Amino acid sequence: MPTPDDLYETAIQQRDAGDKDAALATLKQAFDLDSNFAIGHGLAAKLCADLGHFDEAIAHARKVVELEPDDAFSYTALSVIYQRCGRIPEAEEAKARAYYKQMGID
Repeated sequence: MPTPDDLYETAIQQRDAGDKDAALATLKQAFDLDSNFAIGHGLAAKLCADLGHFDEAIAHARKVVELEPDDAFSYTALSVIYQRCGRIPEAEEAKARAYYKQMGID
């Protein structure tokens, strides 16, 4: 039985081959095994944004922040997803939170 990491690697290969829908479906299998698979949620956010599934992209990016709240990069990635989804005020807020995390300010 494949692990979430195995499924993630498969999703990367599918994405690289140009099949983003298949990659997203594979990641959903990984989430069935581990709903807290942070790196998978990060990739899913990017794939969903690429496919125009903006609400789902934001949900996955928020999940990464929830799982890794002390990681400044999580907030930076959330900011980028918000930007790609046209939600600029939220992107600016997430960017500010990334800065504060990076500086050690809560």
